[in-house]
Amino acid sequence: MKRLLKQEKKCYLKNNMYLEIISPEATLFAGEIESLTLPGTDGSFQLLENHAAIVSTLEAGSVKIKGNISLSETAKAQFESVSKDETLYAISSGTVEMRDNKIILLSD
Repeated sequence: MKRLLKQEKKCYLKNNMYLEIISPEATLFAGEIESLTLPGTDGSFQLLENHAAIVSTLEAGSVKIKGNISLSETAKAQFESVSKDETLYAISSGTVEMRDNKIILLSD
């Protein structure tokens, strides 16, 4: 029983959310993250691992990505690194969908 509990704890420590940020021009980011905070039309909200399935519209603001992410050289100009594990991405509007720990963010 103790060994089973240890295995369960390990599952919660891993980054298991996968994010894709897609703009009209290109896929700007694809990779694992810890959390995502978004400017929803009804207010800011956060997505964490194992969040219920959701589709939401977004308004102008900053998307906060938590996790140690790696950006391509072409995408770096569109993101602002706040710290080694926090990055901001400014949007004018968009849509987000999360299901089964996979997030797709369509941004303008």
